[in-house]
Amino acid sequence: MPNKFYITTSLMYINSEPHLGFAWELVQADVSARYRRLKGDDVFFLTGADEYGKKIFEAAKKAGLDPQDFANQNSLKIKRLAEALSISNDFFIRTTDKERHWPTVEKIWGILKEKGDIYKKEYEGLYCVGCEAFKTNRELEDGKCPYHLKEPEIIKEENYFFKLSKYLDDVKKILQEDKIKIYPENRRQEALNMIDSKMGDLSVSRPSEQVSWGIPVPGDKSQNVYVWFEALLNYISAIGYAENTDNFKKYWPADTHLIGKDILKFHAIVWPAVLLAAGIELPKSILVHGFITSAGQKMSKSLDNVVSPFEIITKYGADAFRYYFLAEASMFSDVDFTKEKFDAKYNADLAGGLGNLVNRVLMIAKKNESILGNTVINVQDLFGDENKKKIQKEYDIYMENYELEKALGLIWQFVSENDRQIEKIKLWELPKKDQDKFISEISVLIKNVVFIAWLIKPFLPTTSDKIFEVIFEEKIDDMNWKEKKIKIGEIKQLFPRVELNKAI
Repeated sequence: MPNKFYITTSLMYINSEPHLGFAWELVQADVSARYRRLKGDDVFFLTGADEYGKKIFEAAKKAGLDPQDFANQNSLKIKRLAEALSISNDFFIRTTDKERHWPTVEKIWGILKEKGDIYKKEYEGLYCVGCEAFKTNRELEDGKCPYHLKEPEIIKEENYFFKLSKYLDDVKKILQEDKIKIYPENRRQEALNMIDSKMGDLSVSRPSEQVSWGIPVPGDKSQNVYVWFEALLNYISAIGYAENTDNFKKYWPADTHLIGKDILKFHAIVWPAVLLAAGIELPKSILVHGFITSAGQKMSKSLDNVVSPFEIITKYGADAFRYYFLAEASMFSDVDFTKEKFDAKYNADLAGGLGNLVNRVLMIAKKNESILGNTVINVQDLFGDENKKKIQKEYDIYMENYELEKALGLIWQFVSENDRQIEKIKLWELPKKDQDKFISEISVLIKNVVFIAWLIKPFLPTTSDKIFEVIFEEKIDDMNWKEKKIKIGEIKQLFPRVELNKAI
Protein backbone atom coordinates (compact mmCIF):
# COMPACT_ATOMS: atom_id res chain seq x y z
CA MET A 1 0.00 0.00 0.00
CA PRO A 2 1.23 3.53 -0.77
CA ASN A 3 2.10 5.87 2.08
CA LYS A 4 -0.55 8.50 2.79
CA PHE A 5 0.32 12.19 2.95
CA TYR A 6 -2.18 14.76 4.23
CA ILE A 7 -1.10 18.39 3.86
CA THR A 8 -3.11 21.52 4.66
CA THR A 9 -2.75 25.24 4.22
CA SER A 10 -4.35 27.63 6.66
CA LEU A 11 -7.72 29.01 5.58
CA MET A 12 -7.65 32.39 3.91
CA TYR A 13 -9.80 34.95 5.69
CA ILE A 14 -12.12 36.33 3.02
CA ASN A 15 -12.68 39.89 4.25
CA SER A 16 -10.40 41.19 1.47
CA GLU A 17 -8.88 40.26 -1.90
CA PRO A 18 -6.54 37.22 -2.11
CA HIS A 19 -3.03 38.43 -1.25
CA LEU A 20 0.55 37.47 -2.10
CA GLY A 21 1.15 35.80 1.26
CA PHE A 22 -1.64 33.27 0.81
CA ALA A 23 -0.64 32.69 -2.83
CA TRP A 24 2.88 31.87 -1.60
CA GLU A 25 1.47 29.47 1.00
CA LEU A 26 -0.64 27.71 -1.64
CA VAL A 27 2.42 27.23 -3.86
CA GLN A 28 4.58 25.90 -1.01
CA ALA A 29 1.96 23.30 -0.10
CA ASP A 30 1.38 22.42 -3.74
CA VAL A 31 5.07 21.65 -4.32
CA SER A 32 5.10 19.17 -1.43
CA ALA A 33 1.81 17.59 -2.55
CA ARG A 34 3.03 17.17 -6.13
CA TYR A 35 6.39 15.77 -4.99
CA ARG A 36 4.67 13.17 -2.81
CA ARG A 37 2.35 12.14 -5.63
CA LEU A 38 5.34 11.63 -7.92
CA LYS A 39 6.84 9.38 -5.24
CA GLY A 40 3.65 7.30 -5.36
CA ASP A 41 2.12 8.49 -2.07
CA ASP A 42 -1.65 8.69 -1.54
CA VAL A 43 -1.97 12.47 -1.13
CA PHE A 44 -4.79 14.61 0.22
CA PHE A 45 -4.14 18.34 -0.14
CA LEU A 46 -6.57 20.71 1.57
CA THR A 47 -7.04 24.44 1.34
CA GLY A 48 -10.06 26.66 1.81
CA ALA A 49 -11.77 29.78 3.09
CA ASP A 50 -12.44 31.11 6.59
CA GLU A 51 -15.82 32.81 6.17
CA TYR A 52 -17.19 33.86 9.57
CA GLY A 53 -16.49 36.72 11.95
CA LYS A 54 -17.18 40.37 12.59
CA LYS A 55 -14.73 41.65 9.97
CA ILE A 56 -16.47 39.67 7.24
CA PHE A 57 -19.90 40.85 8.36
CA GLU A 58 -18.69 44.46 8.25
CA ALA A 59 -16.96 44.01 4.88
CA ALA A 60 -20.16 42.50 3.44
CA LYS A 61 -22.20 45.40 4.82
CA LYS A 62 -19.78 47.89 3.27
CA ALA A 63 -20.08 46.07 -0.08
CA GLY A 64 -23.89 46.12 0.18
CA LEU A 65 -24.08 42.33 0.22
CA ASP A 66 -25.60 39.63 2.39
CA PRO A 67 -22.74 37.95 4.36
CA GLN A 68 -23.33 34.60 2.63
CA ASP A 69 -23.32 36.21 -0.82
CA PHE A 70 -20.13 38.06 0.13
CA ALA A 71 -18.58 34.78 1.31
CA ASN A 72 -19.59 33.03 -1.92
CA GLN A 73 -18.08 35.81 -4.01
CA ASN A 74 -14.77 36.03 -2.15
CA SER A 75 -14.30 32.28 -1.76
CA LEU A 76 -14.65 32.00 -5.52
CA LYS A 77 -11.76 34.48 -5.86
CA ILE A 78 -9.55 32.18 -3.77
CA LYS A 79 -10.52 29.23 -5.96
CA ARG A 80 -9.64 31.27 -9.03
CA LEU A 81 -6.28 32.16 -7.52
CA ALA A 82 -5.57 28.48 -6.86
CA GLU A 83 -6.53 27.64 -10.44
CA ALA A 84 -4.37 30.47 -11.83
CA LEU A 85 -1.37 29.14 -9.87
CA SER A 86 -1.88 25.52 -11.01
CA ILE A 87 -2.63 24.43 -7.43
CA SER A 88 -3.51 20.72 -7.23
CA ASN A 89 -5.61 20.72 -4.05
CA ASP A 90 -7.94 17.75 -3.59
CA PHE A 91 -10.62 19.67 -1.69
CA PHE A 92 -11.61 23.24 -0.89
CA ILE A 93 -13.25 23.56 2.53
CA ARG A 94 -15.54 26.46 3.41
CA THR A 95 -16.49 27.16 7.01
CA THR A 96 -20.03 28.12 5.91
CA ASP A 97 -20.49 24.53 4.67
CA LYS A 98 -23.38 23.32 6.83
CA GLU A 99 -23.14 19.74 5.61
CA ARG A 100 -19.41 19.18 6.05
CA HIS A 101 -18.03 21.75 8.52
CA TRP A 102 -20.86 22.53 10.94
CA PRO A 103 -21.42 18.91 12.12
CA THR A 104 -17.77 18.65 13.19
CA VAL A 105 -17.94 21.95 15.08
CA GLU A 106 -21.10 20.81 16.87
CA LYS A 107 -19.66 17.38 17.67
CA ILE A 108 -16.39 18.74 19.11
CA TRP A 109 -18.27 21.37 21.11
CA GLY A 110 -20.49 18.64 22.56
CA ILE A 111 -17.53 16.43 23.52
CA LEU A 112 -15.68 19.28 25.24
CA LYS A 113 -18.82 20.57 26.98
CA GLU A 114 -19.66 17.12 28.31
CA LYS A 115 -16.13 16.75 29.71
CA GLY A 116 -16.45 20.07 31.51
CA ASP A 117 -13.74 21.59 29.31
CA ILE A 118 -16.08 24.32 28.08
CA TYR A 119 -17.68 26.66 30.62
CA LYS A 120 -19.32 30.09 30.66
CA LYS A 121 -18.07 33.18 32.48
CA GLU A 122 -18.00 36.97 32.30
CA TYR A 123 -14.78 38.30 30.86
CA GLU A 124 -13.06 41.61 30.27
CA GLY A 125 -10.12 41.71 27.88
CA LEU A 126 -8.27 43.34 25.01
CA TYR A 127 -9.69 42.40 21.61
CA CYS A 128 -8.00 43.00 18.25
CA VAL A 129 -10.68 43.25 15.57
CA GLY A 130 -8.02 42.76 12.86
CA CYS A 131 -6.94 39.42 14.32
CA GLU A 132 -10.46 38.57 15.54
CA ALA A 133 -8.66 37.53 18.72
CA PHE A 134 -8.27 38.47 22.37
CA LYS A 135 -4.77 39.68 23.23
CA THR A 136 -2.69 39.79 26.39
CA ASN A 137 -0.46 42.77 27.18
CA ARG A 138 2.57 40.55 26.43
CA GLU A 139 1.37 40.12 22.85
CA LEU A 140 1.20 43.88 22.21
CA GLU A 141 4.01 46.20 21.15
CA ASP A 142 3.70 49.73 22.55
CA GLY A 143 0.09 48.90 23.35
CA LYS A 144 -0.72 47.92 19.76
CA CYS A 145 -1.22 44.68 17.83
CA PRO A 146 2.12 44.04 16.07
CA TYR A 147 0.34 42.82 12.93
CA HIS A 148 -2.37 45.49 12.56
CA LEU A 149 -0.63 48.39 14.37
CA LYS A 150 -3.84 49.32 16.17
CA GLU A 151 -4.76 49.45 19.83
CA PRO A 152 -7.14 46.63 20.78
CA GLU A 153 -10.63 47.36 22.08
CA ILE A 154 -11.49 46.72 25.73
CA ILE A 155 -14.39 44.27 25.71
CA LYS A 156 -16.48 43.08 28.66
CA GLU A 157 -18.94 40.30 27.94
CA GLU A 158 -20.10 36.80 28.90
CA ASN A 159 -18.47 34.10 26.78
CA TYR A 160 -17.86 30.38 26.75
CA PHE A 161 -14.28 29.38 27.55
CA PHE A 162 -12.18 26.34 26.74
CA LYS A 163 -9.99 25.05 29.60
CA LEU A 164 -6.76 25.58 27.71
CA SER A 165 -4.83 25.84 30.97
CA LYS A 166 -5.75 22.23 31.78
CA TYR A 167 -3.79 20.98 28.75
CA LEU A 168 -0.82 23.36 28.62
CA ASP A 169 1.57 21.05 30.48
CA ASP A 170 0.71 18.21 28.10
CA VAL A 171 1.13 20.44 25.05
CA LYS A 172 4.47 21.69 26.40
CA LYS A 173 5.73 18.12 26.79
CA ILE A 174 4.51 17.23 23.29
CA LEU A 175 6.45 20.13 21.77
CA GLN A 176 9.55 19.47 23.88
CA GLU A 177 9.60 15.84 22.75
CA ASP A 178 8.97 16.75 19.09
CA LYS A 179 5.80 14.66 18.99
CA ILE A 180 4.56 17.50 16.81
CA LYS A 181 7.57 18.56 14.75
CA ILE A 182 7.64 22.33 14.25
CA TYR A 183 9.70 23.79 11.41
CA PRO A 184 11.83 25.85 11.89
CA GLU A 185 13.19 25.14 15.37
CA ASN A 186 12.96 28.77 16.53
CA ARG A 187 9.16 28.63 16.10
CA ARG A 188 8.98 25.63 18.41
CA GLN A 189 10.88 27.65 21.02
CA GLU A 190 8.55 30.58 20.42
CA ALA A 191 5.54 28.36 21.13
CA LEU A 192 7.17 27.02 24.30
CA ASN A 193 7.83 30.60 25.44
CA MET A 194 4.14 31.40 24.93
CA ILE A 195 3.18 28.48 27.16
CA ASP A 196 5.65 29.63 29.81
CA SER A 197 4.08 33.11 29.77
CA LYS A 198 1.15 31.72 31.81
CA MET A 199 -1.52 31.53 29.13
CA GLY A 200 -5.05 31.42 30.49
CA ASP A 201 -8.19 29.73 29.25
CA LEU A 202 -9.44 30.61 25.78
CA SER A 203 -12.65 32.41 24.87
CA VAL A 204 -14.44 30.20 22.33
CA SER A 205 -17.61 32.20 21.73
CA ARG A 206 -18.87 35.74 21.24
CA PRO A 207 -22.37 37.07 21.98
CA SER A 208 -24.43 36.84 18.78
CA GLU A 209 -25.58 40.43 19.31
CA GLN A 210 -21.91 41.45 18.98
CA VAL A 211 -20.89 38.96 16.28
CA SER A 212 -23.99 37.84 14.42
CA TRP A 213 -22.19 36.14 11.51
CA GLY A 214 -21.06 32.79 12.86
CA ILE A 215 -21.98 29.23 13.80
CA PRO A 216 -24.46 29.19 16.71
CA VAL A 217 -23.26 27.58 19.93
CA PRO A 218 -25.11 24.26 20.27
CA GLY A 219 -27.94 24.77 22.75
CA ASP A 220 -27.35 28.52 23.17
CA LYS A 221 -28.34 30.76 20.27
CA SER A 222 -27.33 33.86 22.25
CA GLN A 223 -23.70 32.97 21.45
CA ASN A 224 -21.81 32.17 18.25
CA VAL A 225 -18.74 29.95 18.17
CA TYR A 226 -15.55 32.02 18.10
CA VAL A 227 -14.18 32.12 14.56
CA TRP A 228 -10.68 30.94 15.46
CA PHE A 229 -11.95 27.96 17.42
CA GLU A 230 -14.26 26.65 14.72
CA ALA A 231 -11.91 27.46 11.83
CA LEU A 232 -9.21 25.16 13.25
CA LEU A 233 -11.65 22.27 13.02
CA ASN A 234 -11.63 22.48 9.21
CA TYR A 235 -8.63 20.14 9.16
CA ILE A 236 -10.81 17.30 10.40
CA SER A 237 -14.21 18.43 9.09
CA ALA A 238 -12.94 18.40 5.49
CA ILE A 239 -12.14 14.69 5.67
CA GLY A 240 -15.34 13.69 7.42
CA TYR A 241 -14.61 13.59 11.17
CA ALA A 242 -18.24 14.00 12.24
CA GLU A 243 -19.33 10.95 10.24
CA ASN A 244 -16.08 9.02 10.91
CA THR A 245 -15.69 8.48 7.16
CA ASP A 246 -13.16 6.26 5.42
CA ASN A 247 -11.32 9.43 4.39
CA PHE A 248 -10.93 10.50 8.00
CA LYS A 249 -9.67 7.05 9.01
CA LYS A 250 -7.26 7.00 6.07
CA TYR A 251 -5.79 10.51 6.16
CA TRP A 252 -5.85 11.67 9.78
CA PRO A 253 -3.53 12.60 11.45
CA ALA A 254 -2.37 15.39 9.17
CA ASP A 255 1.24 15.00 8.11
CA THR A 256 1.77 18.73 7.69
CA HIS A 257 -0.08 21.93 8.59
CA LEU A 258 1.43 24.84 6.64
CA ILE A 259 0.79 28.23 8.29
CA GLY A 260 2.05 31.79 8.60
CA LYS A 261 4.07 32.86 11.63
CA ASP A 262 1.26 35.14 12.87
CA ILE A 263 -1.02 32.20 13.70
CA LEU A 264 1.52 30.00 15.49
CA LYS A 265 -0.25 30.20 18.86
CA PHE A 266 -3.51 28.77 17.54
CA HIS A 267 -1.87 25.91 15.67
CA ALA A 268 1.00 24.93 17.99
CA ILE A 269 -0.85 25.37 21.30
CA VAL A 270 -4.63 25.73 20.99
CA TRP A 271 -5.12 23.10 18.27
CA PRO A 272 -3.17 20.32 20.04
CA ALA A 273 -5.01 21.14 23.28
CA VAL A 274 -8.41 20.83 21.57
CA LEU A 275 -7.39 17.53 19.99
CA LEU A 276 -6.16 16.19 23.33
CA ALA A 277 -9.45 17.19 24.96
CA ALA A 278 -11.44 15.52 22.18
CA GLY A 279 -9.31 12.35 22.20
CA ILE A 280 -8.12 12.83 18.61
CA GLU A 281 -4.63 11.97 17.37
CA LEU A 282 -2.22 14.89 16.95
CA PRO A 283 -0.85 16.19 13.62
CA LYS A 284 2.71 15.16 12.81
CA SER A 285 4.22 18.52 11.88
CA ILE A 286 3.62 22.25 11.55
CA LEU A 287 5.53 24.30 8.96
CA VAL A 288 5.69 28.00 9.77
CA HIS A 289 6.51 30.27 6.85
CA GLY A 290 7.51 33.93 6.89
CA PHE A 291 5.88 37.02 5.42
CA ILE A 292 6.26 38.72 2.06
CA THR A 293 7.74 42.20 2.29
CA SER A 294 8.24 44.89 -0.34
CA ALA A 295 11.67 46.55 -0.33
CA GLY A 296 11.99 45.41 3.29
CA GLN A 297 8.66 46.91 4.38
CA LYS A 298 5.41 45.20 5.30
CA MET A 299 2.91 45.31 2.46
CA SER A 300 -0.01 47.59 3.29
CA LYS A 301 -2.53 49.79 1.53
CA SER A 302 -1.34 52.82 3.49
CA LEU A 303 2.18 52.41 2.05
CA ASP A 304 0.73 51.84 -1.43
CA ASN A 305 2.97 48.80 -1.96
CA VAL A 306 0.36 46.04 -2.19
CA VAL A 307 0.63 43.92 -5.35
CA SER A 308 -2.10 41.51 -6.40
CA PRO A 309 -0.91 37.97 -7.19
CA PHE A 310 -3.17 38.06 -10.25
CA GLU A 311 -1.14 40.99 -11.68
CA ILE A 312 2.09 38.99 -11.50
CA ILE A 313 0.52 35.80 -12.87
CA THR A 314 -1.09 37.67 -15.79
CA LYS A 315 2.20 39.27 -16.85
CA TYR A 316 4.73 36.49 -16.18
CA GLY A 317 2.73 33.26 -15.89
CA ALA A 318 2.07 30.93 -12.96
CA ASP A 319 5.41 29.10 -13.13
CA ALA A 320 7.40 32.35 -13.01
CA PHE A 321 5.41 33.38 -9.92
CA ARG A 322 6.02 29.98 -8.35
CA TYR A 323 9.74 30.06 -9.12
CA TYR A 324 10.44 33.52 -7.70
CA PHE A 325 8.72 33.01 -4.37
CA LEU A 326 10.13 29.50 -3.93
CA ALA A 327 13.71 30.27 -4.98
CA GLU A 328 14.22 33.74 -3.53
CA ALA A 329 14.42 32.63 0.12
CA SER A 330 13.75 29.78 2.52
CA MET A 331 10.06 29.22 3.13
CA PHE A 332 10.77 29.81 6.81
CA SER A 333 12.15 33.33 6.22
CA ASP A 334 10.50 36.51 5.01
CA VAL A 335 10.78 36.87 1.24
CA ASP A 336 11.18 40.31 -0.28
CA PHE A 337 9.39 41.27 -3.47
CA THR A 338 10.02 44.21 -5.75
CA LYS A 339 9.32 44.41 -9.47
CA GLU A 340 13.03 45.02 -10.10
CA LYS A 341 14.07 41.89 -8.16
CA PHE A 342 11.41 39.81 -9.87
CA ASP A 343 12.43 40.95 -13.36
CA ALA A 344 16.12 40.36 -12.67
CA LYS A 345 15.53 36.83 -11.37
CA TYR A 346 13.09 36.04 -14.17
CA ASN A 347 15.52 37.11 -16.90
CA ALA A 348 18.55 35.48 -15.28
CA ASP A 349 17.11 32.15 -14.15
CA LEU A 350 14.09 31.50 -16.38
CA ALA A 351 14.52 33.37 -19.67
CA GLY A 352 18.27 32.79 -19.30
CA GLY A 353 19.19 29.71 -17.22
CA LEU A 354 16.53 27.07 -17.78
CA GLY A 355 14.82 28.58 -20.82
CA ASN A 356 18.08 29.18 -22.63
CA LEU A 357 19.42 25.67 -21.97
CA VAL A 358 16.25 23.91 -23.14
CA ASN A 359 16.00 26.13 -26.21
CA ARG A 360 19.65 25.63 -27.23
CA VAL A 361 19.66 21.85 -26.80
CA LEU A 362 16.34 21.22 -28.53
CA MET A 363 16.92 23.70 -31.38
CA ILE A 364 20.26 22.08 -32.23
CA ALA A 365 18.70 18.61 -31.93
CA LYS A 366 15.76 19.60 -34.18
CA LYS A 367 18.09 21.13 -36.76
CA ASN A 368 20.07 17.88 -36.93
CA GLU A 369 17.27 15.30 -36.75
CA SER A 370 18.63 13.47 -39.79
CA ILE A 371 21.89 12.81 -37.93
CA LEU A 372 20.15 11.78 -34.69
CA GLY A 373 17.95 9.16 -36.35
CA ASN A 374 15.89 6.92 -34.05
CA THR A 375 17.38 8.01 -30.73
CA VAL A 376 15.57 6.67 -27.67
CA ILE A 377 15.79 7.54 -24.01
CA ASN A 378 15.91 4.74 -21.47
CA VAL A 379 14.75 5.42 -17.92
CA GLN A 380 17.90 3.77 -16.60
CA ASP A 381 19.95 6.33 -18.56
CA LEU A 382 18.14 9.15 -16.75
CA PHE A 383 18.95 8.01 -13.24
CA GLY A 384 21.81 5.60 -13.86
CA ASP A 385 24.95 7.72 -13.82
CA GLU A 386 26.62 8.63 -10.54
CA ASN A 387 26.17 12.40 -10.89
CA LYS A 388 22.41 12.13 -11.38
CA LYS A 389 22.13 9.63 -8.53
CA LYS A 390 23.93 12.13 -6.29
CA ILE A 391 21.68 14.99 -7.42
CA GLN A 392 18.52 12.90 -6.93
CA LYS A 393 19.62 11.89 -3.42
CA GLU A 394 20.34 15.49 -2.37
CA TYR A 395 17.11 16.65 -4.00
CA ASP A 396 15.05 14.10 -2.05
CA ILE A 397 16.67 15.14 1.24
CA TYR A 398 15.88 18.80 0.59
CA MET A 399 12.30 18.01 -0.41
CA GLU A 400 11.69 15.81 2.65
CA ASN A 401 13.00 18.63 4.90
CA TYR A 402 10.95 21.31 3.10
CA GLU A 403 14.13 23.09 1.99
CA LEU A 404 12.54 23.95 -1.33
CA GLU A 405 14.91 26.78 -2.22
CA LYS A 406 17.87 24.39 -1.84
CA ALA A 407 16.24 21.81 -4.11
CA LEU A 408 15.77 24.51 -6.75
CA GLY A 409 19.35 25.70 -6.26
CA LEU A 410 20.56 22.16 -6.92
CA ILE A 411 18.56 21.95 -10.15
CA TRP A 412 19.79 25.32 -11.40
CA GLN A 413 23.37 24.34 -10.61
CA PHE A 414 22.87 21.36 -12.95
CA VAL A 415 21.35 23.70 -15.56
CA SER A 416 24.53 25.82 -15.39
CA GLU A 417 26.77 22.75 -15.69
CA ASN A 418 25.01 21.76 -18.90
CA ASP A 419 25.27 25.28 -20.29
CA ARG A 420 29.01 25.25 -19.63
CA GLN A 421 29.33 21.86 -21.32
CA ILE A 422 27.68 23.21 -24.48
CA GLU A 423 30.19 26.05 -24.59
CA LYS A 424 33.13 23.80 -23.79
CA ILE A 425 32.48 21.33 -26.63
CA LYS A 426 31.06 23.97 -29.03
CA LEU A 427 28.03 21.75 -29.62
CA TRP A 428 26.79 23.80 -32.58
CA GLU A 429 29.98 23.00 -34.54
CA LEU A 430 29.94 19.21 -34.00
CA PRO A 431 27.36 18.19 -36.67
CA LYS A 432 29.84 19.24 -39.37
CA LYS A 433 33.06 18.35 -37.54
CA ASP A 434 32.34 15.04 -35.79
CA GLN A 435 28.90 13.45 -36.17
CA ASP A 436 29.60 10.53 -33.84
CA LYS A 437 30.65 12.90 -31.06
CA PHE A 438 27.62 15.08 -31.80
CA ILE A 439 25.23 12.14 -31.42
CA SER A 440 26.92 11.15 -28.15
CA GLU A 441 26.92 14.69 -26.70
CA ILE A 442 23.42 15.74 -27.82
CA SER A 443 21.97 12.46 -26.49
CA VAL A 444 23.47 13.15 -23.06
CA LEU A 445 22.21 16.75 -23.11
CA ILE A 446 18.67 15.73 -24.10
CA LYS A 447 18.65 13.15 -21.30
CA ASN A 448 19.84 15.85 -18.90
CA VAL A 449 17.03 18.17 -20.04
CA VAL A 450 14.52 15.35 -19.44
CA PHE A 451 16.03 14.80 -15.98
CA ILE A 452 15.71 18.53 -15.24
CA ALA A 453 12.10 18.53 -16.48
CA TRP A 454 11.35 15.69 -14.06
CA LEU A 455 12.96 17.45 -11.09
CA ILE A 456 11.13 20.74 -11.72
CA LYS A 457 7.75 19.01 -12.08
CA PRO A 458 6.58 19.78 -8.51
CA PHE A 459 7.81 23.38 -8.81
CA LEU A 460 7.02 24.39 -12.40
CA PRO A 461 4.41 21.86 -13.55
CA THR A 462 3.37 23.68 -16.73
CA THR A 463 6.97 24.20 -17.85
CA SER A 464 7.79 20.56 -17.13
CA ASP A 465 4.84 19.43 -19.27
CA LYS A 466 5.89 21.73 -22.12
CA ILE A 467 9.42 20.29 -22.16
CA PHE A 468 8.17 16.70 -22.17
CA GLU A 469 5.66 17.45 -24.93
CA VAL A 470 8.36 18.96 -27.16
CA ILE A 471 10.71 15.99 -26.65
CA PHE A 472 8.22 13.09 -26.59
CA GLU A 473 4.97 14.62 -27.92
CA GLU A 474 3.29 13.69 -24.62
CA LYS A 475 3.21 14.64 -20.94
CA ILE A 476 5.15 12.47 -18.50
CA ASP A 477 3.54 11.94 -15.09
CA ASP A 478 5.61 8.99 -13.89
CA MET A 479 8.77 7.08 -14.64
CA ASN A 480 7.08 3.70 -15.02
CA TRP A 481 8.27 3.21 -18.59
CA LYS A 482 11.29 1.55 -20.16
CA GLU A 483 12.16 3.77 -23.08
CA LYS A 484 10.71 6.50 -25.27
CA LYS A 485 11.64 7.68 -28.75
CA ILE A 486 12.75 11.29 -29.08
CA LYS A 487 10.42 13.20 -31.42
CA ILE A 488 11.40 16.87 -31.18
CA GLY A 489 8.29 18.94 -31.82
CA GLU A 490 7.72 22.66 -32.25
CA ILE A 491 10.04 24.65 -29.98
CA LYS A 492 8.81 27.87 -28.40
CA GLN A 493 10.48 30.09 -25.83
CA LEU A 494 9.54 28.87 -22.36
CA PHE A 495 10.12 32.27 -20.77
CA PRO A 496 10.37 35.26 -23.15
CA ARG A 497 12.64 37.97 -21.77
CA VAL A 498 10.96 40.93 -20.09
CA GLU A 499 11.92 44.52 -20.61
CA LEU A 500 13.33 46.04 -17.45
CA ASN A 501 11.77 49.08 -15.75
CA LYS A 502 8.33 48.38 -17.16
CA ALA A 503 5.38 48.41 -14.75
CA ILE A 504 3.46 45.22 -14.01
